[in-house]
Amino acid sequence: MTKSIIITGGARGIGKATANAFLAAGWRVGIVGRTAASVKEMADSHENALAIPADVTDETQVEEAFETAYQTWGRVDALFNNAGVSMSGGMIDEANVDDIRNLININVMGSFIAARAAFGIMRRQNPQGGRIINNGSISASVPRWGSAPYTASKHAITGLTRSLSLDGRAFDIACGQIDIGNAMSDMAAQMTAGVPQADGSIAIEPVMDVNHVANSVLQMATLPLEVNVQFMTVMATKMPYIGRG
Repeated sequence: MTKSIIITGGARGIGKATANAFLAAGWRVGIVGRTAASVKEMADSHENALAIPADVTDETQVEEAFETAYQTWGRVDALFNNAGVSMSGGMIDEANVDDIRNLININVMGSFIAARAAFGIMRRQNPQGGRIINNGSISASVPRWGSAPYTASKHAITGLTRSLSLDGRAFDIACGQIDIGNAMSDMAAQMTAGVPQADGSIAIEPVMDVNHVANSVLQMATLPLEVNVQFMTVMATKMPYIGRG
C-alpha cells in the first residue's frame, strides 16, 4: 500500500526538500503552506502531491486540510511538523513583543494544532496508528546567542514530542523529533555571511545540503511503527554546537 505523509511548510526550504524526497520514494505527500499559489505550484509538478493550503495557526484551516488529505487517501501515515520561523538575534529586552508572539504562535501553537489534527486522524483510522515527526532544532537542547524566544519555542517542541510519544503508545502512534543544525535554506543563509557568536565575534558557520535533512526524515518515517527514532540530530559537522563552541 502506498504510504502518505502531510508536511507543513512543505513548499519551501526544508519542507520542500523533504516533500521531494518522499515523492521520489513513492509516497503520497500533502503539502501544507500559507501561500496557496506556492503550495499549488509545488503540488502541480508531482503526480502524488496534494495541495492543501492552510495557516498552521488556524485550527479550522488545519483540520479542514488534514481531513481533505484523509478523505483523498483513506488514511494518513505520517506528519512532518515542520512549519516555523526565526527571529533576529539580540537581547530579550530589545526584542519586539509582537514578533515574539508571532514566533510562539507559529512555532509552538502551529505545531500543537497540526499534531492535534494528525493525532485525531491516526487514532480513528483503520488500521490505527501513524507517525509524527517534529522539527526541533539544535536550539532545542543548546541555545544560540541572543535566541531566547526561538530557543524557548523549540524547547516546547521537545515537550510536545515527549508527551505525544507517551500518549500515542496506546494507539500505535509513534512520535520523534529531528534537531537540525545549519541546513542550507532561507533561514540559514545568514550563516554563510557571518553571525554573532557567544564571545561577541562575528563568524561564518559551516552549512550542509538540505537534502541530508530530507533523507533523514525519510529514514525515520520508513521504520515500522514498533520502532522509533526518538531524537535525531543532523548538523553541519563543523558548526558550533557542543557548548556552542
